[in-house]
Amino acid sequence: MRQAILALALGLAGSVQAATWRPSPGHEQVPLWPGAAPDPLPVSGPEFAHSDPKALIGGRTVVVIERVSQPTLTLYRPKARNTGAAVIVYPGGGFWILAMDLEGTDVCDWLTTRGIACILVKYRVPGNRLYPRSGPYPDNPVATEDAQRAIALTRFHAKQWGIDPHKIGVLGFSAGGYLVAATSTLGRIYKPVDAIDQTSVRPDFGIALYPGHLWLDDESKVELNPDVPVNAHTPPQFIVQNEDDPVDSINNSLVYYAALKKAGVPTEMHLYAKGGHAFGLRHDPAKPATDWPKSAERWLRTIGVIE
Repeated sequence: MRQAILALALGLAGSVQAATWRPSPGHEQVPLWPGAAPDPLPVSGPEFAHSDPKALIGGRTVVVIERVSQPTLTLYRPKARNTGAAVIVYPGGGFWILAMDLEGTDVCDWLTTRGIACILVKYRVPGNRLYPRSGPYPDNPVATEDAQRAIALTRFHAKQWGIDPHKIGVLGFSAGGYLVAATSTLGRIYKPVDAIDQTSVRPDFGIALYPGHLWLDDESKVELNPDVPVNAHTPPQFIVQNEDDPVDSINNSLVYYAALKKAGVPTEMHLYAKGGHAFGLRHDPAKPATDWPKSAERWLRTIGVIE
């Protein structure tokens, strides 16, 4: 993804490697698709997870997954009284890798203690070297297809999983933040494959943290990516961004916010002067943005998702 998080992923020397990522015991992991996923993405080998003991965020290593070709969804059930709400989480990683704990399981640990089901998505990414055109829809639809399918699958199983089908939101970081915007604005981009795809792929709210790929990357035109068609039907959004983010320019959040307000979509944005990129939920007293979960909880109450 541009250099900050890729530097983390490329630091393989001395890293601790494992086989295919699996959730900790007690959490249900299911495949996103009944057979082969649409539009297969080439990868250079089997999926693997690794962490570099020298690359720390918030005093802890980051588990990175590469070469994901078989996407999954993992259900983390509420630990507190069930509110009926659910949040589908898309980790970041520039569509190359997935920061699976920093921007994934850490989020589930927070949500489930608040009585909110967490649905963690391991969407398809090729890894570091093989597929130079990895990126967002429409050039590379696979991540967005997986993101939409996760919403349909969650809504289809809502009763079974103790979820209110009208309180299903999405949350993502960086590339995952783009997926929040994409799923909030696009209709289904893949052909239905089974009865699950008769359910809606539109979330009921979105939380985008330092999102990427929403700005056209042209300083002369601070405009929203036209492939993110914000309109009056876009669900309420919550945005967090640092002005000094060296990876995903502040313009990504600014153009998204402006389009949402123009369309009349209820939106709350928290903008901070300093704090950089890829902080997840790991609290740092020197980075005010890392307190965003408290603000997000208040916002979820204001839109009626939790009491």
